[in-house]
Amino acid sequence: MMKKLYYILFVFCSITTLFAQKKVSVKQANSLFDSRSYVKAAEAYEQLPQTKQNLQNLGDCYYYNFQMNNAIRAYGQLFFTFKDSVKKEVFFRYANALKGTKDYEKGDAIMSEYIGFEQNTTQFMKNVTRNTPNSFKLQMMSKNKTNGDFGISFYGDKVVFASARNVEKKAYGWNDRPYLDLFSAFVNSEGQLVKVEPFSDVINSKKHESNATFSADLKTIYFNRTGEKQVKVGNEKVAMVKIYKAELVNDKWANITMLPFSNDFYSVEHPFLTKDGKKLYFSSDMPGSLGSFDIYVVDVNEDGTYSQPRNLGETINTNQREQFPFLTDDGTLYFASDGHQGNGNLDIFMSLKISDTEFDKPLNLGSTINSEMDDFNFILDEKKNQGYFASNRTGDDNLYTFIKVENELQYLVEGEVRDMKSMQLLPGSIVKLFNEEGNLLEEIVVGKDGSFTFNTEPDKKYKIMAFKDFYIPAEATFDTSKKGKVYIDLQMKVESYYDAEDIINKKEDGTVLIDLENIYFDLDKWNIKPQAAQVLDVLIGILKKYPYMEIEIGSHTDSRASDMYNLRLSNKRAASALEYLVQNGVGRNRLRSVGYGETKPLIICPKNDCTEAEYAINRRCTFMILK
Repeated sequence: MMKKLYYILFVFCSITTLFAQKKVSVKQANSLFDSRSYVKAAEAYEQLPQTKQNLQNLGDCYYYNFQMNNAIRAYGQLFFTFKDSVKKEVFFRYANALKGTKDYEKGDAIMSEYIGFEQNTTQFMKNVTRNTPNSFKLQMMSKNKTNGDFGISFYGDKVVFASARNVEKKAYGWNDRPYLDLFSAFVNSEGQLVKVEPFSDVINSKKHESNATFSADLKTIYFNRTGEKQVKVGNEKVAMVKIYKAELVNDKWANITMLPFSNDFYSVEHPFLTKDGKKLYFSSDMPGSLGSFDIYVVDVNEDGTYSQPRNLGETINTNQREQFPFLTDDGTLYFASDGHQGNGNLDIFMSLKISDTEFDKPLNLGSTINSEMDDFNFILDEKKNQGYFASNRTGDDNLYTFIKVENELQYLVEGEVRDMKSMQLLPGSIVKLFNEEGNLLEEIVVGKDGSFTFNTEPDKKYKIMAFKDFYIPAEATFDTSKKGKVYIDLQMKVESYYDAEDIINKKEDGTVLIDLENIYFDLDKWNIKPQAAQVLDVLIGILKKYPYMEIEIGSHTDSRASDMYNLRLSNKRAASALEYLVQNGVGRNRLRSVGYGETKPLIICPKNDCTEAEYAINRRCTFMILK
């Protein structure tokens, strides 16, 4: 009997092991991914070969569920093996995953490749935190950090928010958590949610409900609900998010209707109704959006109809996500974005109202409220200078209460860097601030909006310089007063060297050359002859006129001697020209000499059978601007 028992146990364990070792197929993993069942999809991809697509999907599964360390592991292997063929949008997610773990150095390096110019998150957030008009004191609103609370709104003396805390509800494949419901609660004196209860059985359904907003009399509610059916968009099957409206009739919610601009093929979400009830703001990825989600507004007409949705435009919206709009009574817009420069992932921004249809350039609210993870859903009680927002900085969505504190008086100087000729913004420019004695106080790399901001002190003199490769540095001086904020409309217009000088030209390959008369050397010689000196004197004039210009002197030979002989000779000739410039007052640190030998001929002759004129053309010196 004992032998028989051992045999049965052996067979059972073998069958269990075989079942556990059974590999899922790529088709099964992709099917889970396309249906956005990211938790199960990640488990499947972990068992599959590390192909480019498998690694990208695995990283995305973790990224979309805020598991940044796992996302970095997958994306890191993807970039190590397949970087040259990775889609550009994956650079964005990998960079934000790195920033989500506070690896700003590597995250900025990846993001810089994505956006095309240098980014320094640490310096940016330091500047913006110092210069923002307010700071924030935060308090988490629930002791349970795993409820998945977000989407908070004011509801009379209560708040309403979305949560996954209903554990009896069916799990959602995206994160393997319960479907979202709306809940109401009071906020006690310690900023904690108390007397939490489901909002309404009429509103809450078997689908997701979130992000409620109410009319001033609390008799109308707009809220989000996912669609009843999944539709195929690309390779994915998705139930889109829609906005619904309901009315309070005899103390019960009734007349639930879907808004006419909701659609089965795109999402409309995060509604916010203005206090006068005349405008409804929301976020959507509808056709015509600039990015994955943009902020829109519709007019709410007196007869209950709606205008066509209007995109808030490029000042607010980017090619990434703009979500969770909220407007104060004075029309200040608060929203979340991962497209405007910030800490990484979603940050909270504010934008002052300019007119009924325009908002000012968004301002990041700084690191007293924004973290390295997603921060969003900001709402504010202006009279109390306090409010609420959501963040997943602890690894799950949680609600926070904040008190807004006014910062001390700031003395700011602001401006933009533009090309003098085209007036185009020049992201990636370096702007430096100097005091009256010429000491460097601070420098920043401007973002894609071409703007810069420095904090200064009252009643002092300063100089600002703007630098950009292949441009003449621009500078301006200014005095600060006692008025607080200073705006210098310098525009910091920088002129390219090739616009300023006829003999400087930008070639088709992007190189910028100083076109001078060729300089000649005697056979097998490298000393500077009088004719060569005259040409180099012109170059000296240029370099003294533009003291920040740096150049490379390149020497080229024809192909009538050995490769090694030509390389050595060209190196000596380039070095000789460099020494002539140094002897005539040009700083050595601005110069580089390179001998190319016969490796870069202008004219390639078959079988090395050039004419004397062609050989002469190949024997030349070039003067390339490095910066």
